[in-house]
Amino acid sequence: MVMVGRDAERTRLSAFVRAPDGQALVLRGEAGVGKSTLLDLAARLAAEDGQLVVRATGVEAESELPHAGLHQLLYPLLPTSDDRPSDAPLLSAGARAAIDAAFGRSDGPPPPVMALGIAVLDLLSWTAAKGRPLLLVLDDGQWLDGASAEVCGFVGRRLAGRPGVKLLVAVRADTASRFDTAALPEAPVGALVDADATRLLDLHHPQLGRQVRGLVLEQAGGNPLALLELPAHLTAGPGDRATQDLLGLHGVPLPRRIQEIYAARLARLGDAVRAELLRGALDGSAARPGDGPAPIARYRMREVDEAVACGLLVVEPVTGEPAFRHPLVRSSVVQLATPDQRRSAHRVLAQLHREYPERRAIHLAAATVDPEEGVAADLEAAARSATRRGDARVAVSWLTRAAELSETRVDRSRRLGEAAYVAGQADHFGRARSLALAAAAPGADESPAAVLADSYLALYRDGEVRATHRRIVAAVERLRDSPGQGPSHLDRDADFPDEVLDRLVSLLLAVSQYAGNRATWQRTHEVLATLGDLATERAWMYGSTWSDVVRHGAGWSRRVERASASLADQDPWDVTRLAVSAYHLDVLSPLRPYLERVVDRELDTGAMSSGIVMLHLVLLDQLALGQWDAAERTGHRALALATERGHGLFAHQTRAYLAQLAALRGRTAEARELQATVDAWARPRGVGFLAQIADAVGATAALGDGDYETAFLHSIGITAPGAFRPYAYQASRTLLDLVEAALHTGRAEQARAHALAARDAGLPDLSPRLALITHGALAMTTEDDTEAAAHYARAQSHPAAERFPFELARIRLAHGTGIRRLQGAAAARLPLTQAAKAFDRLGAPAWAARAHAELRAAGVAPQTPSPAPLPLTWQERRVAELAAGGLTNKEIGEQMRLSPRTVSAHLYRAFPKLGITTRAALRDALTRISQPTPAP
Repeated sequence: MVMVGRDAERTRLSAFVRAPDGQALVLRGEAGVGKSTLLDLAARLAAEDGQLVVRATGVEAESELPHAGLHQLLYPLLPTSDDRPSDAPLLSAGARAAIDAAFGRSDGPPPPVMALGIAVLDLLSWTAAKGRPLLLVLDDGQWLDGASAEVCGFVGRRLAGRPGVKLLVAVRADTASRFDTAALPEAPVGALVDADATRLLDLHHPQLGRQVRGLVLEQAGGNPLALLELPAHLTAGPGDRATQDLLGLHGVPLPRRIQEIYAARLARLGDAVRAELLRGALDGSAARPGDGPAPIARYRMREVDEAVACGLLVVEPVTGEPAFRHPLVRSSVVQLATPDQRRSAHRVLAQLHREYPERRAIHLAAATVDPEEGVAADLEAAARSATRRGDARVAVSWLTRAAELSETRVDRSRRLGEAAYVAGQADHFGRARSLALAAAAPGADESPAAVLADSYLALYRDGEVRATHRRIVAAVERLRDSPGQGPSHLDRDADFPDEVLDRLVSLLLAVSQYAGNRATWQRTHEVLATLGDLATERAWMYGSTWSDVVRHGAGWSRRVERASASLADQDPWDVTRLAVSAYHLDVLSPLRPYLERVVDRELDTGAMSSGIVMLHLVLLDQLALGQWDAAERTGHRALALATERGHGLFAHQTRAYLAQLAALRGRTAEARELQATVDAWARPRGVGFLAQIADAVGATAALGDGDYETAFLHSIGITAPGAFRPYAYQASRTLLDLVEAALHTGRAEQARAHALAARDAGLPDLSPRLALITHGALAMTTEDDTEAAAHYARAQSHPAAERFPFELARIRLAHGTGIRRLQGAAAARLPLTQAAKAFDRLGAPAWAARAHAELRAAGVAPQTPSPAPLPLTWQERRVAELAAGGLTNKEIGEQMRLSPRTVSAHLYRAFPKLGITTRAALRDALTRISQPTPAP
């Protein structure tokens, strides 16, 4: 077909195709405006230029099949074992594994958007490295399934700097799609100008009379498809009637008017031909064939010459197969069919796709009216596959349909409960709650899955721990004691719904942790004990370390470290639970790099709960290591996400951590405001975990202000001196706070009793941090100088002491203060200097002032403070952070979509602001500055 007009579009596409750098472009316009013709032009230009062109088309019938569009696009590129030239890089095993898992070619875990996107980028680069630039052309992108569209958006945003690979997408302007928010460059495709519209009409319909010609130009409005189709409609029947029909559609959107024209042609076809067209439309036969072999058999329309003759189908020149002339034809075919005709077509297609479980299940579900357990089971299996491949929305849809087709109330409730759980995991709270309510049949016991979904929402959204704990305990006991599965049958070979039970137990442990009281935890441990072998080692690990490390934490550190050796093979939720155990045992730092790598992946794929927990864990490790600026940024990010998503519990937990940080940094008013907010929300609900943090914040803030009496009152609100309140997780963590507050208020006996209780409870053997502060507390409270010196030496020489710089600095300050009074100024200067430098570096001004005062008393003249660093812009700060992490200027540019020269310029300006001259000094300089990063 000769292209008329479009000079600007042709120029832009020519430049796009021939540009050496990788890039993406989205063409957006109404149906029939000529987007496909422009894609044809780009493909032809690329082929003439020697590029490899791969084409795919979004198909409405496949819009709920996870990764179906991506499979269509990438199938021709998937490597075989013998197609790699010797000078081309090898596609990594990780990339192969991610792609195989997404396409169902392996049983691996579902690859998140980031992991799959990186794998696709590797595949594209691997293909381009074989010597031919690559152009990916995607038509009808609005029909692409959500999982594929997210990956295409991820890839498109990262093609810059990857020469040889381009992505060109066409989408309808009037249909919502994932590309609307993909942040890819766009080019609008509008109607033809009047002169070009006239030329196109005269070129294809030169015999039109003047009146009809004018009517077509007026009604088409410059839409090329309308200019081609309207004349045939007007000349096919009686002139007056056709004209009246067309004028009667005035005011109806143009795509709808064209669809009505196609519907009129369809009505004149025989029943057999229309049945063929319907099967082709419902099976995606509108898609253009790719350059490679078809990965999945599609329905092949037969004996449809009549439809070709009337312009509804075209014959593909390469394959000789009939295909729909335009997506609007396919839509018309489906809309014109009766429900019975559509069901009949779906039955035929289900048989065709009997070897493809997901496709077969979709067609069976559409063909089935009455409940049928076999179809429901197929849909449930398809939903599990969708979940495994990362599309929770589709899984929820299929599970809901499976519930509708279930033959028994029990199966219906179970499937609705599963749908509710999946929706909750994906953070669709409203949908999850409605499904959970639907899963609970009136007058019947709640299904375990329904309890799971509703309890999940009640805890994380509303902070409800009391009633939620009771509901989960009851559900676990019903599941344990169900007929045929009672205590005498508790073995792993029984037909027991382990997955639901494991989820219930994990949630029970989480509820107990947030409740943070003795009665709740004792009931939880009783329930675990009755499960026998069904309570996994992980369940006992979490139950022991999350509840009370003083009484139950012994012996778990090594097992946590062993379990942390294979994080990549574990489910994200298992990783976060393991990391929580690591936090309670103060061995979280080795897990943090993995958490930082995958947290964006979890957030990108909609797993907000998992992502926010990971952010909390990263924040806690940054807090412990003294990386307080970074911790503040992480905290504000987590708070914004939790608030936006309605996670009341996570929002207040983040505020509690930010309050701790503000108290450490001497921002007392801010700390107390956050503390009051958290306490007012948590205490009435019985969320002891957060109420204890609020008390700890009060103690830290008061210690910073020198208000030791208030600090003591806050500390004994957590635990009494000389004891560690059972199941109060802050009891051991605030050991040093209570001891110091007691010493400064004349309660030396209580301080000593508390330090001895820590020693007798074996705290030094439980975690490195507890070892550090226990020896510090024993040194501070003893009257024996030799014993004090020994404990100070053990604290400061502990292998992990430097991992807890704030606690170490406090111990050094106490050590220096004590020996200055006993041994003189000279002996005190080293520990006091170390303490002062640490507090300065951390940004703890009240503690730094105290240390500098002791130094002056020890005869050390105050040093002239170095000039404060100048504030960095957001972009300078981000570039500096990435450079401090070891990235090159090119790698930084790829992440921030900047040129290496621009990155170098940002570093050139940042160095003098930070008072440094080398790249190696960046990390320390960034740790030293205490300004919050402004939003871009």
